[in-house]
Amino acid sequence: MQDNNFRLNPHSLKTTITRVETDKIVTRGYNQRDLIEKIRYSDMVFLLLKGRLPSLKESKIFNYVLVSFCDHGATPPSTQTARLVASSGSPINSAAAGALLSFGHKHAGAIEKTMELYQSKINSIHLIDDATIDNKQIAGLAIEIYEEYIIKGKKVPGFGHRYHNVDPRAEKLMELAINQGFIGPHIKLALAIEDLVCERKHIRLNVDGANAAILSDLGFTPDLGLGVFIIGRMPGIIAHIHEEKMDEEEFRRFCDLDDVIYEG
Repeated sequence: MQDNNFRLNPHSLKTTITRVETDKIVTRGYNQRDLIEKIRYSDMVFLLLKGRLPSLKESKIFNYVLVSFCDHGATPPSTQTARLVASSGSPINSAAAGALLSFGHKHAGAIEKTMELYQSKINSIHLIDDATIDNKQIAGLAIEIYEEYIIKGKKVPGFGHRYHNVDPRAEKLMELAINQGFIGPHIKLALAIEDLVCERKHIRLNVDGANAAILSDLGFTPDLGLGVFIIGRMPGIIAHIHEEKMDEEEFRRFCDLDDVIYEG
């Protein structure tokens, strides 16, 4: 006897990303055969995340973002975790997973927080007036942020770096955005904040602060910030894993017995 209360949904998963048919793959409405030939990898990432192909200017800018995230040496926790896992003889996917699990509030979390800050301030003006935001309004928002953070002794997200007085990636990204004529309200806001903070505290934009502004002007929401960072950083992570496996001793120790102080 059939139970009418139990009905199996034959279409339990819906997606607007990719349709797979016999001998055919369509992503966001485009045949992948055509995409393989006609677009760059960064364009494919943009298409997958945004649902449309980027304009020529957007394509260049987004590629700059991904390249700027590619690697920052062996010091980040994610890279050290990946190398430590790799030294144990684990496969590359396990070491890469270790790196991904190391991203958190203190490492790679700044970009989402900075995007939220920029976008909330710009949106606060759009809620009042849909007209184009002028430079006077941008300056006012920068002063608001300065008063909310610096005067109260708090760190502005997206600013300062433990190794760089001037983060070369952030400086170059802003230079390229200006040269490409890609100056939206979020980039204007980031630069206005930098003017204030640098003048009074000698602190400059870092790569997260620069890319948070660029991604916001590209129309990305904050919840995708970390995802874009991961896409950019994984090639560097994989390179470190491969180097660890090829060039270092297995089960390499990052500390020895003499480095451990027992306080029990």
